[in-house]
Amino acid sequence: MQRSPLITLKQTAIALGVTYERAAQLAREGVLPVVRLNRQYRVDPDRLSEFIANGGRALPGGWRRGSGDVAAA
Repeated sequence: MQRSPLITLKQTAIALGVTYERAAQLAREGVLPVVRLNRQYRVDPDRLSEFIANGGRALPGGWRRGSGDVAAA
């Protein structure tokens, strides 16, 4: 079985319709299925397709993480 070549985070960002910075954040947080090569990340396009088909995954703590809780008045 021949595997597809790994793609860069820039290519991954384009495929997901997000910025490179967002793709890098998702990779660092362990949300995207990445292969780490020293300080670089690569993505298996087959695993990315599965990730998308399964609806992805949210960032740990939600998208408003770090903004602090707002008390109800």
